Amino acid sequence: MIELVSASRCIECNLCVKVCPTNVFDEVPGGVPAIARQEDCQTCYQCEIHCPVDAMYVAPEAEVSVPVNEEALIASGLLGSYRKEIGWGKGRERGSKFDTSYLVRPRFPG
Repeated sequence: MIELVSASRCIECNLCVKVCPTNVFDEVPGGVPAIARQEDCQTCYQCEIHCPVDAMYVAPEAEVSVPVNEEALIASGLLGSYRKEIGWGKGRERGSKFDTSYLVRPRFPG
């Protein structure tokens, strides 16, 4: 579930507002998008994936909100970590490079 939009990192591009399939965010003119309907979050990670400055944290717990601390997330490397893991962003190694599923397909034809 979405837990944090970092005010210190956010550039107010509103991509998170645009990509969210369940309309969790509200655009705030001249400000950081607001998490307005957190309970509607599907934990799809689209907001975190599309955030160009790693300002989002989506916790893996989908059913309940969990308390988070921005400084602790930064120190642990969790803030924006999903985007990094899948290789999105300039200078990052693409996650598809590590995909080995193509090795299984020839063994199971048809």
